[in-house]
Amino acid sequence: MTSARVAVGIDVGGTFTDLAALHVDGTVHTSKVLSVASDRAAGVLEALRVAALDGPQIAHIAHGTTVVTNLLLERAGARVVACVTAGFTDLLELRRQERAALYDLAKHHPRPLVAPAQVIPVRERITPEGVTLALTHEAIVDVVNAVKAQQPDTVAITLLHAYGDPTHERALGDALRAALLDAGLAADVVCSHEALPEIREYERMATTVAEAYARPAVRRYLSGLSERLAQHAYPAPRVMTSAGGTLSAHDAASHAAALALSGPAGGVTGAAAIARALGVSRALTIDIGGTSADVGLVDDGEPLVERGGAVAGVPIALPRVLVEAVAAGGGSIAWLDDGGALRTGPMSAGASPGPAAYGRGGVRPTVTDAHVVLGTIVPGEWSGGVHISLERARTAVDTIAAPLGVSLERAAEAIIATADATMARALRRVSVERGVDPRDVPLIAFGGGGPLHACGLAERLGMRQVIVPPHAGVLSAVGLALAPERRESLVSVMQRVDALSTASLGALLEAQAHELRTDDDEHNAGALDLRWWLRARYEGQGYELDIPVQPGDTPTAVAERFVARHHQRAGFVLSRPVEFISARTTLSSAPWPVHFARPSRDGQLPIDVDDGRAMTRVLEGPAVVRLPDATMRIADGWTARSLEIGGWMLEQQQR
Repeated sequence: MTSARVAVGIDVGGTFTDLAALHVDGTVHTSKVLSVASDRAAGVLEALRVAALDGPQIAHIAHGTTVVTNLLLERAGARVVACVTAGFTDLLELRRQERAALYDLAKHHPRPLVAPAQVIPVRERITPEGVTLALTHEAIVDVVNAVKAQQPDTVAITLLHAYGDPTHERALGDALRAALLDAGLAADVVCSHEALPEIREYERMATTVAEAYARPAVRRYLSGLSERLAQHAYPAPRVMTSAGGTLSAHDAASHAAALALSGPAGGVTGAAAIARALGVSRALTIDIGGTSADVGLVDDGEPLVERGGAVAGVPIALPRVLVEAVAAGGGSIAWLDDGGALRTGPMSAGASPGPAAYGRGGVRPTVTDAHVVLGTIVPGEWSGGVHISLERARTAVDTIAAPLGVSLERAAEAIIATADATMARALRRVSVERGVDPRDVPLIAFGGGGPLHACGLAERLGMRQVIVPPHAGVLSAVGLALAPERRESLVSVMQRVDALSTASLGALLEAQAHELRTDDDEHNAGALDLRWWLRARYEGQGYELDIPVQPGDTPTAVAERFVARHHQRAGFVLSRPVEFISARTTLSSAPWPVHFARPSRDGQLPIDVDDGRAMTRVLEGPAVVRLPDATMRIADGWTARSLEIGGWMLEQQQR
């Protein structure tokens, strides 16, 4: 085991960069600095400087990044050329032929990452029954010449049914790599059977293109960050993936699409650790930051991982921690639409210029300014070098109050209620659509704004318990630091349960495990966690569920587990055979040990700051408690009890 005794997690958000240092004795030290929008790595280095951590002290640095999300939002990625089976070059344009908005005929989907002129047809065809049109040498030469003429940054190859038979993709990919290298073009080639070996040609193509689109920028960012960390004797970073594990910087550079929800996944991972420490098996989570609010679900003590979903309108069908982001962060700007209705977001003041109360040039009212007006965020000095000004906040909120003809306080309340309504809808979608009654579970609220909005959100959903964890304002960074290093393998199966024997299923799972193991794993076998899932559906069904598999399971046992899960999720079962679509395997290191324990106050906190760990006590609402890195509001009719692990349990009193 390494002699280093600190695991570091660094979450780079749109407004703040948060750092959590987890020591093996259970203590946690945190720091928060303003993010640098033009240089994310600068925020990472500044957070390390403020934390006064030396390189030799650090076992690892786990990093959550928004690089991929920002690239997709801003459409600022690489120039991609896509190679697609002839006759299917319009897949990205056609999507699934659903409308962007059911009742808004003028609304369009975001434009594809590849323009039609950059999609090259490939004369070949493989069907489920086999090759019907061979990929000839002449066809390969034509594609190579067409690609070279475009001079792309990356090439994405998506051929029909390559999830089952990748021979054509491999042949074309090898030829393109050799030809581009000879031509002096440093262009990556991404094949769909490597990015997503699974059925559904549109999702497979969209995911492959997203990987090609983001990979060069991710590689540059991680290479530059690693070099700058090395200059200060810090270790190279691990990077959080959307699925909740971490990859080395080297491996992450080749899995760009898997980083799309890197930061939010850390928050749900941290919330799951809190839930386990409290003996809570299921909970909803809300992470309210400066730019957005991220909603998640903890199930059986673990973050719920699902496939699919879109980021900035781009489908990425890879496993991801369930996170739904809405534009309702502290920096979300309040405004009046053409009809005079109050809105919050999606525009955000971000870190620069920031909310008006920060005094950094922002003049438009934000959710944070509304809290300052109401006194739930007090003026003065805050973490990250922020100074809160009541006068500036009131001036900004008055731009809403005056047109509406209401008081400043009433306008501030309306701004917060509008943001709460947006977040409550997201919480309902995440829970009710998965068969979870929000009234039966607690809400774990974190991020800088989570404890402020928690009671209001819980009341909207009929929830009676709220958990405000220790280190609430930087819990995403805590989750990053304790997340295990994880490698994943995905392989297509496409067999009915009655066509798959127990022996063949076992051989399939063992082959995936063998693919993931390295020589170093042999020395640490006892500390590794190997898990399998089969993606299953009723035959002919349009969606699937991931079902956990144990060594020695029969296909019938897995199918029975699927039927039970389907009934829980959908409320019904079908009299149809079950088929397995794909198998997923993960190999994880042991998570970093963290012992949430309530230490005595060490005198380092300002006198008006309470971390909930000084003594066992109960507070009754209405009250506002300033935490070390956030603010907690206890609403009227609620009580707050400090927890042994730190943080608070808020409960609504019976009426």
